[in-house]
Amino acid sequence: MKIKSVSLGRAMLVAFAVLAVSTYSRGQAQPDFSKVEIKTTKLANNFYTLDGQGGTIGVQVGPDGIFMVDDQFAPLSPKIAAAIKQISNAPIRFLVNTHVHGDHTGGNENFAKMGTVIIARNELRDRLAHPAPAANGTPGVPAPAGALPVVTYEGRLTFHMNGEEIRLVAIPRAHTDGDTLVFFPASDVIMCGDFFRSIQYPNIDRANGGSLNGMIDGLGVLVGLAGPNTKIVPGHGPVVGRAEVMAHRDMILAIRDRVAQLVAQGKTQDEVLAAHPTADFDARVPNSKETTERFVTQLYAELKPAK
Repeated sequence: MKIKSVSLGRAMLVAFAVLAVSTYSRGQAQPDFSKVEIKTTKLANNFYTLDGQGGTIGVQVGPDGIFMVDDQFAPLSPKIAAAIKQISNAPIRFLVNTHVHGDHTGGNENFAKMGTVIIARNELRDRLAHPAPAANGTPGVPAPAGALPVVTYEGRLTFHMNGEEIRLVAIPRAHTDGDTLVFFPASDVIMCGDFFRSIQYPNIDRANGGSLNGMIDGLGVLVGLAGPNTKIVPGHGPVVGRAEVMAHRDMILAIRDRVAQLVAQGKTQDEVLAAHPTADFDARVPNSKETTERFVTQLYAELKPAK
């Protein structure tokens, strides 16, 4: 496959911005992204993270070009592209989506138009093409054809780029059913998308195929790959190490066991919420009432007896 290199000048950025707004507005009401600034952080010799609004982006640079992880919302694509240009003038050759949500995949069509090859799990591509209905039952809006990954994989996929390996590891049915962990061994960096986030309680997106057991198993894979100095980049929140992920998994297990006990006692969802099974952890985990209740109701749905 030949990758076309695209130069992004001032005129292209203007056109790019128009396309980005158009792409985003087809899917949902458009927030004001004009004040969002992209922050670039160097984590290793040739590896950087970009933070703006949405999931954290990863960028590996080198003589073979740029390998990118996630792309946030479509209207931010011009700012993200400009921030990457400050790191390297090389073309963005590959872009992997860690999961289906729009704050990680919204810029797909824009970057594809630059000649970037988009990679993801088979399940993620299917979710973009055939999205689940909204919580209120409104049908989902399919992503444009140009936003769909053109390379999909099962299990594991390894890239050899810039003199290093980049390992993609499928994490089945965790945050969603299309999660991917991306490991950069030479940089000792792991990007895990939203099956681990270092802020808030977990989000088990059951509508998009996520599951409690899959999330616990995925965290086990993450812990197993990480070494004592590995920088773990969550989908949201600060970069952490292996110990923080282990503590996060222990927290999930403790809250799961409390909710399971309440379910076994025949408690309703409202009664489980009223029992505050997260109480011991609330002071240590930055959360809102909404995200706390979301996690507890997700656990209840996972653990209640099937009818």
